[in-house]
Amino acid sequence: MGDEVKYQLTEDQIPEQWYNILADAPSAATPGLHPGTHQPLGPEDLAPLFPMDLIMQEVSTDRYVEIPEQVRTLYRQYRPTPLFRARLLERALDTPAHIYYKYEGVSPAGSHKLNTALAQAYYNKKAGVRRLATETGAGQWGSALAMACAFFDLECTVYMVRASYDQKPYRRVLMETYGATVLSSPTDVTHAGRSIRAENPNTTGSLGIAISEAVEDAATHDDTNYSLGSVLNHVLMHQTVIGQEAKQQMAMAGEYPDVVIGCVGGGSNFSGLAFPFLQDKLTGGRESLRALAVEPAACPTLTRGRYAFDFGDTAGMAPIVKMYTLGHTFVPAAIHAGGLRYHGDAPTLSALYDQKIIDAVAYTQVPVFEAAQLFARTEMILPAPESAHAIKAAIDLAKQARESGAAPVILFNLSGHGHFDLSAYDAFHSGTLESFELPQEEIDRAMTLLPAI
Repeated sequence: MGDEVKYQLTEDQIPEQWYNILADAPSAATPGLHPGTHQPLGPEDLAPLFPMDLIMQEVSTDRYVEIPEQVRTLYRQYRPTPLFRARLLERALDTPAHIYYKYEGVSPAGSHKLNTALAQAYYNKKAGVRRLATETGAGQWGSALAMACAFFDLECTVYMVRASYDQKPYRRVLMETYGATVLSSPTDVTHAGRSIRAENPNTTGSLGIAISEAVEDAATHDDTNYSLGSVLNHVLMHQTVIGQEAKQQMAMAGEYPDVVIGCVGGGSNFSGLAFPFLQDKLTGGRESLRALAVEPAACPTLTRGRYAFDFGDTAGMAPIVKMYTLGHTFVPAAIHAGGLRYHGDAPTLSALYDQKIIDAVAYTQVPVFEAAQLFARTEMILPAPESAHAIKAAIDLAKQARESGAAPVILFNLSGHGHFDLSAYDAFHSGTLESFELPQEEIDRAMTLLPAI
């Protein structure tokens, strides 16, 4: 198989269980707090938002959780996803590094998000829920949940960050095609939305604002639950089908990665690929493995944020969790990587970063799109702006290998395609794409508004 560049598993090799990293990194679990009382959350506090099956997964420390057969059957529509060796990119870079990427863009939603959307829709349908409310940044999560709700005959309401609603109209069309109602956030249909619009009528929105609206929607309707596409433990766990498959595929290639890379907004696609490999690091087999989280310099939660308790949303309705945060009131610039514009990161991922088990780096937009264009012209896949951050990191490491003469094995998650992001590529080609870096004074201002815990 030495000359092959694609490694594909069979349907019977789709994982039968999700991997829970909390079994091997128990110190990564810091209980969330109730937004009103600031007391530790119990299952009853989450019941207005989530079905009990997902609540129990959220607090579980079991190493593996069985994937329901109905979910696994739907996974077979697009899984296992392929692993590629990027030989043409290697050649263009003239690097001794071996570059591999796991391609999640083959899913019907065009990204990894369907892995958890199907699971969440399944458990909510099982619990008798009629409708799901959610937020979406770039629209990939909203697209995935709209599809999953169609599969399970659930209604779906999506609060889409205004910047992306305006930049990516075809994402909205895709969601509506699958039956979802898509609203530009902040809206005038929720108290949270109306309050923010009254304060700043021209706001471009944020994931924190959209989360506030979706949480309010779910909390005020008995037949509606809230669904989140990243950040929570059960969401990261559902994504570990990516890394479990990748481990099998890397074995087919006869190699093991020295570094595993993923872009990070909330943490789902990075964790989905990296956590099954980090199991090897945590349990003593691969201590030298490096896991690298890549974020935009416009929203640098890990690299410049504070590790503190903060609200998961702008209005202070969602649970308070300990995470790397830029402050729940932070509204990031309207960069094109809309899925990476969240003010915080997953608590589990944040704890691992705080413990120096994973590393992080941040890039501005223009060099990220330069890397995306090189990748598209060599590997013939147009990457989503979010995924392009991981590509940039992989290319940088490959260039370093060229200078040092080392031959590292690099694996990154190509978490989605960029077919709905052509306006971003158009801005890049026309020279109007800005490389925005977040000013320190904005971070300092947002930090003054963290909850007093």
